Amino acid sequence: MTKQAFILIVEDEPKIAEGLAAYLENAGFRTHCLDRGDRAARFVRQEAPDLVLLDIMLPGKDGMEVCKELRSFSQIPIIMLTARVEEIDRLLGLELGADDYICKPFSPREVVARVKAVLRRSNTPQEESKRITEGPIILDEDSREVSVGGNSLKLTPSEFMILKVMMSRPNRVFSRNELLDLAIGSQFEGYDRTIDSHIRNLRKKIKKALPDLECIHSIYGAGYKFNIS
Repeated sequence: MTKQAFILIVEDEPKIAEGLAAYLENAGFRTHCLDRGDRAARFVRQEAPDLVLLDIMLPGKDGMEVCKELRSFSQIPIIMLTARVEEIDRLLGLELGADDYICKPFSPREVVARVKAVLRRSNTPQEESKRITEGPIILDEDSREVSVGGNSLKLTPSEFMILKVMMSRPNRVFSRNELLDLAIGSQFEGYDRTIDSHIRNLRKKIKKALPDLECIHSIYGAGYKFNIS
């Protein structure tokens, strides 16, 4: 019997939390709701949910701080829920390590689809053991670990999949839409900017591990490519 994925919903508006829980449970998920941000990290440590739906505006501790706190000890998939429309707020959530964001008002069906997409790319089994090595970067698909110059990188599921796609075809230029299809696995409005945020995060993490290494290059008007010269 397939194990039900366990979703933690951190949302202080009861109607929204209850609606999300109902739709997710109808889709076959188990859920638990918290209405305060300062209770999220302890719950994740103790109960080990499979994914967190995290509102930004929360009492106790806002979603940005919660996301940062969770990323300090876990790579659990995180989808941010926000009523803020400013692009910088959306992207800040991704820079802190979120895998996706959804803007309010939203369709509960869209949330379920996003949850399934993020879980799919974080739990996809590999058919065979495969390790990709390009220069000082080693990506292991089985363990889902990446090291740069011997230093381990902590990547979100989305960052891992984007890097895997690009390392599998060095020197090939990938458009944003291609990276959406191959790495993210589904397309929603705003995802092209999400790709830019994930690429920026990958560059920062790689540079922190090996400051002189340049490997993800922007190709003006076309997209991105992986190359170690």
